[in-house]
Amino acid sequence: MKTGPFSLTAIFAVPAVVAILSLIGLVGALLGDGVWDWIGWLGLGACVAVTVWALIARRHR
Repeated sequence: MKTGPFSLTAIFAVPAVVAILSLIGLVGALLGDGVWDWIGWLGLGACVAVTVWALIARRHR
């Protein structure tokens, strides 16, 4: 496993994107019906997908 110094951007980029997606998903789910429901599903589903991917990738190391 490779270790070394990482920049702040490298450390916080993915968590920031996941936070933004979840915020968009939550706001979209609360705003209304129709397209907003799809935005909510996509935003919150992407967060779940990233979490599952990270858990699977960690087990295969």
